[in-house]
Amino acid sequence: MRITIVLPTYNEAENLPKLVSVLFSLPLDLAVLVVDDNSPDGTGSVADALSEKNQDKLFVLHRAGKLGLRSAYLDGFEKAFGLGADAVVQMDADFSHDPSVLTEMARRIAAHHVVFGSRYVKGGSLAKGWPAWRKALSAFGNFYARTILALPLHDVTTGYRMWRRDALENMPLERLRSNGYIFLVEMAYVAFLLGYDISEVPIHFADRRWGKSKMSLKIQMEAAIRIWHVWWHYRDLRKKRHRHEIKLEE
Repeated sequence: MRITIVLPTYNEAENLPKLVSVLFSLPLDLAVLVVDDNSPDGTGSVADALSEKNQDKLFVLHRAGKLGLRSAYLDGFEKAFGLGADAVVQMDADFSHDPSVLTEMARRIAAHHVVFGSRYVKGGSLAKGWPAWRKALSAFGNFYARTILALPLHDVTTGYRMWRRDALENMPLERLRSNGYIFLVEMAYVAFLLGYDISEVPIHFADRRWGKSKMSLKIQMEAAIRIWHVWWHYRDLRKKRHRHEIKLEE
């Protein structure tokens, strides 16, 4: 199975070579697609050099500027399909997501539409170095989204996911409107409403090894408001799922 990892990047020049080296050491048929938003630190040039060394395994999609996580992934998905991906991975480029977990994700993906890397199932964890307030904020943000959207998942804000190609192609991607990490919640919600079989594998979410975090209080506040937009935007799919559940009960 050909697995294509879509890596949105912005100022990840330090992380990218190290991450690519680890990814290609895994016992999987992997391709990496770097989607770079014209990073000022030269990440795009680093990616081009890596592509030259890893032809037919590493590809680069250059974009004009910082256009957001949603468009980075949507552009990346389209490119990954064109590259012949059987499964597509969403993953951060800063080592906060342990690459070794991809092996277990690949094992599970044959029996599920999508596999989520979860910090909040048994065996999952957050970086030990995080202060208590940051861990509490992360847990509350996840609980907040799960509660409002009535999602029966443990981790709906995770950015580490592997999708079967057919599942991703059948998602109404053109309807997705959110940016930032709330985009990840929106994708999880749509997958749930469509009745997708979602598996959660435990992960340890680590602090990024190099560079600065792109998360901010402003982003988190915008996400809290945006959740309600997501709930309203998919009321048609919610009604269809509800009618389907009633029929199954009958």
